[in-house]
Amino acid sequence: MTTTPLPRIATPAGAVPDLAPSWNRQKHSRMPSHRYRDVYSRVDIPLTERDWPTRRLTAAPLWVPVDLRDGNQALAEPMDPARKRLLFELMVAMGYKEIEVGYPSASQTDEDFVRLIAETGIAPDDVTVVVFTPARRDLIERTVASIRGITNPVVIHMYTATAPTWRDMVLGHGRDSLKELILTGGRDVWELAGGLPNVRFEFSPEVFNLTEPDYVLEICDAMTDLWQATPERPVILNLPATVEVATPNVYADQIEYIHKNLARRDAVILSVHPHNDRGTGIACAELAVLAGAQRVEGCLFGNGERTGNVDIAASP
Repeated sequence: MTTTPLPRIATPAGAVPDLAPSWNRQKHSRMPSHRYRDVYSRVDIPLTERDWPTRRLTAAPLWVPVDLRDGNQALAEPMDPARKRLLFELMVAMGYKEIEVGYPSASQTDEDFVRLIAETGIAPDDVTVVVFTPARRDLIERTVASIRGITNPVVIHMYTATAPTWRDMVLGHGRDSLKELILTGGRDVWELAGGLPNVRFEFSPEVFNLTEPDYVLEICDAMTDLWQATPERPVILNLPATVEVATPNVYADQIEYIHKNLARRDAVILSVHPHNDRGTGIACAELAVLAGAQRVEGCLFGNGERTGNVDIAASP
């Protein structure tokens, strides 16, 4: 029997870099890295003094599992309400006290599960229920309707992408017009749910890690003002590394800058939502807590859309 030899694979290309030490003969790969800009050329981080490198982790943040929403989006066959109930009750038994339960305006399944919580009382009184919505009035209305009857603490989580690429290529808005779109959504949330005593509010500038820090501050301060944030009724500001594009220290710098410059810091719960595109989601979360974050959204075992979320089962 004759065998055909395997073709020779030649991934590295070109010469060894001129400045490489004698013990490192590694060549450049064929990946066209020249096409991509590093994060510092895309987002200016005006942080000149860093406190996070000298801090130690001495207390756990508030861990918020988002498996029933973000994790569910990663499944080839999304969970039906019965499967969602099993996972929800498991997370309650594991001790989680704040759980994102779904995106009720996105599907009938998610809306049905939120209504199941409202009508059956499966959520213990000390568990906070989080629901997710974009900044669009009809979807906000559906979201608020879905939580009617829930007596637990509830967080309505509104999001909008804010990074330049999303503004220019997806949303078709400049900085000012996108801010107005976000504030309009925030006004709708406040009009429809501001009078509900068990409801608090969360805002995510989606793709935070590729958004100009001064713009993030401008929007977040406007939202905490609009939602009348106080220490007794704090607003959650959630800062996602939606697509992980840099090392964890860069994310820590971004979080610390926002932490130090928010207008109503004592009325804000600073939250993070790292993804795992570079395999450093847990490291981003840990350094973010050193940098001032108080709350971490993630998934059990790192499940989640695309490359996954922070693995909160493996995090300390």
